[in-house]
Amino acid sequence: MRSDAIKKGVERTPNKSLLYALGYTDEEIERPLIGIVSSYNEIVPGHMNIDKIAEAVKAGVRAAGGTPIMFPAIAVCDGIAMGHTGMK
Repeated sequence: MRSDAIKKGVERTPNKSLLYALGYTDEEIERPLIGIVSSYNEIVPGHMNIDKIAEAVKAGVRAAGGTPIMFPAIAVCDGIAMGHTGMK
C-alpha cells in the first residue's frame, strides 16, 4: 500500500512517531492512510457546511477499512473579494 512508504521499516520510525503524536493507534496506522482534502473554513459562506461532508467522507473511509487523514485546501470567496485588486 502506498502509505507504507511513511510507516514501514525502522528507517521510518521518526515518521511513524508523528502519527502517534497525532493520536493515531497502531491499528489505525496499519490500515491504508487515505487523504481527504477539505476547504472548510469560517470565512467563505459557501464552505461553511463542508465540514459535515468531510466528516461523512471520513466515516466512509473508516467503514471501508482505511484511516482518514484530513488536510486543508485554500478557499477563495469571490463575493468577499469583489471590487478590489485581488480580483484582477
